[in-house]
Amino acid sequence: MKKTLILSLISFFLVLSSLAQVDRSQKPQPGPAPEIRLGDFEKFTMPNGLRVIVVENRQVPVVSFQLTLDIDPVMEGDAKGYVDLAGSMLREGTTNRSKQQIDESIDFIGASLSTFATGMFGSSLTRHTETLLDLMSDILLNPTFPEEELQRLVNQSISALATVPTDANSIVQNVATAVAYGPQHPYGEVVTRESLQNVNVELLKSYYRSSFIPNVAFMVVVGDIDVQEARRLMDKYFAQWQRGGVTKRNYDTPQPPQGRQVAFAERLGAVQSVVSVTYPVVLTPGHEHAIPASVMNSILGGGVFSGRLMQNLREDKGYTYGARSSLGTDRLVSRFSAGAEVRNQVTDSTVVEILNEMYRLIYEPVDDTTMELVKNFMSGNFARSLENPRTIANFALNIERFNLPEDYYHTWLEKLDAVTPAQVQAMAAEYLKPDNAWIVVAGNRDEVVDKLYQFSSTGEVEFFDAFGQPLQAGDHSPVPEGVTLESVLETYFEAIGGRENLENIQDITQKMTTSMMGQTIAINYYQKQPNKLLVETAMGGTVMSRQIFDGEKAVVISPMGRQEFTQGPEYEMMKMQAVINSELNYQELGIEKTLLGIESLNGHEAWKIEVADANGNKSFEFYDVESGLKVQTQSAQGMATYSDYRKVGDLLFPFAISQQAGPQVIDMKVTEILINSGLADNLFVAQ
Repeated sequence: MKKTLILSLISFFLVLSSLAQVDRSQKPQPGPAPEIRLGDFEKFTMPNGLRVIVVENRQVPVVSFQLTLDIDPVMEGDAKGYVDLAGSMLREGTTNRSKQQIDESIDFIGASLSTFATGMFGSSLTRHTETLLDLMSDILLNPTFPEEELQRLVNQSISALATVPTDANSIVQNVATAVAYGPQHPYGEVVTRESLQNVNVELLKSYYRSSFIPNVAFMVVVGDIDVQEARRLMDKYFAQWQRGGVTKRNYDTPQPPQGRQVAFAERLGAVQSVVSVTYPVVLTPGHEHAIPASVMNSILGGGVFSGRLMQNLREDKGYTYGARSSLGTDRLVSRFSAGAEVRNQVTDSTVVEILNEMYRLIYEPVDDTTMELVKNFMSGNFARSLENPRTIANFALNIERFNLPEDYYHTWLEKLDAVTPAQVQAMAAEYLKPDNAWIVVAGNRDEVVDKLYQFSSTGEVEFFDAFGQPLQAGDHSPVPEGVTLESVLETYFEAIGGRENLENIQDITQKMTTSMMGQTIAINYYQKQPNKLLVETAMGGTVMSRQIFDGEKAVVISPMGRQEFTQGPEYEMMKMQAVINSELNYQELGIEKTLLGIESLNGHEAWKIEVADANGNKSFEFYDVESGLKVQTQSAQGMATYSDYRKVGDLLFPFAISQQAGPQVIDMKVTEILINSGLADNLFVAQ
């Protein structure tokens, strides 16, 4: 026992001695970068050309299968969107199973299965592997692309696009994509309502036949499985997959602009601008510059909170909540972007600061502290990513697909640790092009555009719509000779039944329904001359809210309580809504209207009219050139689309109204319209 005590004391004093020798005034030197062991992978090629990669991992009883097509991108033209829809439609039904049967089978075994334009991914517990592969092979080999499911997906996609014109971030993404890559490259195509309406089943089948062939495909198998079992399963479920001809597509590589150029798209009534500095970059996966260029981008603003854009624009200037940059890799062409969402008043200052930070990285060496911080951040992200089986699968796939060294990811941290400040500066000189970039901005035209001309090397600003399409003459086609605001409005009045019939309306009731979160919502809209309004919203027969304007005050009654307004924006909005057919006497209401010209709207030409109310708030009305009917309104609050006009008495009314409310689009169906039914005044009295 004494011997044990003596040994313990010796150990204790040895520890104290070692601690005493530590100089805490000196920062510890970082150790060598750890080597990442991803696990070896084995590979084989099937007779039909399918290349299979197997990464064995017995830690958990799960197996995943990732199929990837190694194909060139497709120019989709006026049917942009059909390639992604073809991928989505793969699991919408086969010759052996309906969509419902596929969904139920996946749910029953607790698996996940997704399909996309360039492949599919499935994962399940080991004991359900064969059930999963039976489903995957059926989906891969026997898709039917049912027409009704395609229309459902197209309609969903079109509905999703309705929010784009009022989402400045989406607008900038579309415009930046279009200008950076250009119209002659598949990466430069943008999905629109018109392009989705051109999608058909035959396009989907054609893409499937030319692209889903085994001799351009990789299958990466990861998890609780060895190569012998993987080979057996591949032979059983995918040997019947037939080889096909490979379609090669070549495109000219997009180039940065000659000099700096400015692109602008309007976000109506925006109080903030979204700014992006962008241009195409050629940087292939696994390139010797990929890792040091990624370090350079992280220092600028690639995800690190201490990135220079974040510190400058948020912490120092207070312009924004967040500022980021990105620099990706792609076997054809990628894109650099740096930007933020800022107040209108500092839009130009934000552009200046982004460009300055790019120049700074080009001309000034990076300090050691910043280098260490960024490397630690990147190594931590890399280590965490290894927890996902799809990461391992992608690493193995990249090695084969891009002909990388087999130890590329094993030594990734070592290569990261070796990056020097001099390399970072060299990468900035190579890949940052502040003098050859597109400055893309979405925001309030009246408050922002004049500040942007200074950044253009040509002294011009190019205008685009929300989907990256160039606008003629700034924003629309000119007004033809002989057409006036009054003639457009009179055509509208005649189209819906005549000015006299409109003026004879004393009261009107419109009843509508819509669906939200699986619930049917009823909306009843009552108006009475000269300026009374009641809007009731009910669910399950119970009135949930009432909005009332009695000619003098506006009242809102909801589960949140009662609010009353005699002035302010809520009051003005309800006061204007209470006016029946405000188009008839807009001048008396203090409204100023200007006919701007013709704009393409959902594939049809429409007259575009700017509307400014007495408070200076701006909105737009669109009237179909051919029919004369009002088809859309746009304002800072959102967008409303009118269609399915039907006759009620002597007048036409839209029976389908799509109203954007924030990020949601509410499709309302009119069920009943009553004119001059004798609505009582006490209906418009708040109780």
